[in-house]
Amino acid sequence: MNGQKLAQRNYYGKALAKLAETRDDVVVLDADLAGSTKTSDFQKVCPDRFVEVGIAEQNMVGIAAGLAASGKTVFASTFGVFATGRCWEQIRLAVAYPRLNVKIVATHCGISVGEDGASHQALEDVSIMRSLPNMTVIAPADAYEAYAATMAIADYDGPVYMRMGRAEFPTSMPEDMEFVIGKATVLREGADATLVGCGQMVSFCQEAAEILAGEGVDVEVINMSTIKPLDSETLLASVRKTGCCITAEEHSVIGGLGSAVAECLCDNVCVPLERVGTKDTFGESGNPTDLMEKYGLTTADIVAAVRKSISRKG
Repeated sequence: MNGQKLAQRNYYGKALAKLAETRDDVVVLDADLAGSTKTSDFQKVCPDRFVEVGIAEQNMVGIAAGLAASGKTVFASTFGVFATGRCWEQIRLAVAYPRLNVKIVATHCGISVGEDGASHQALEDVSIMRSLPNMTVIAPADAYEAYAATMAIADYDGPVYMRMGRAEFPTSMPEDMEFVIGKATVLREGADATLVGCGQMVSFCQEAAEILAGEGVDVEVINMSTIKPLDSETLLASVRKTGCCITAEEHSVIGGLGSAVAECLCDNVCVPLERVGTKDTFGESGNPTDLMEKYGLTTADIVAAVRKSISRKG
């Protein structure tokens, strides 16, 4: 089910290094965190197309927009809280509104950032970016998908926001996978409940499905790595079969994957929905594993949510 533990940001760096060798139109920007975001991998291969802007995220987005307007494919990276919060206005007006070819790729998202605390734990970033017209929003399930998604968004003409975590966690996808923007992946077929996850929560969803299978509960697991545009076709086909739905994300339940799924279900089919994610709260400093447990983001929490959703079926 789950493979070795790998960090998404490391494979983002590997993908950028590959793009440095194969694409002369790709430019990479960073805001004084190249070692952490792994954009330094691109810098080592192609320093003349790497721009270190320093601690000036708004300026980074402005530069990215200008480069994109001149025909470049631009990747701009920093931590999630800075990438989406500090420079939201610049993203809105300089990138999303003119639909420029800028890829805002953020690392260190979610509560599992750990000891850095609430100031660095992006729990609202998907909500912020999903609300912007023209913006595609992606949360890869693991390191392999982060690599494939990076290559895919390089070929996509338009603004993209992609979020990744800090820590290593188990792989869920095959190493040689192909990523298609806007297409979910059914990782496990089932008849009793639809379990939809993104990011590292996908591996927890798979673990929960295994536990429930031992109880005779047949759970369908979907990796919804593209949160916008949502793959409503795959989602609706599943919930019409199972009759209930559960979402799991390392993000606030307000505005994230759970909200996107709720909107889709509300418009199309009435089934019970349970959402696993952080509630209306900020994070705090602590051990990542302890924080995931405190904020209800564990395999056990997903299992409980599946049981509850099934119990609500008519």
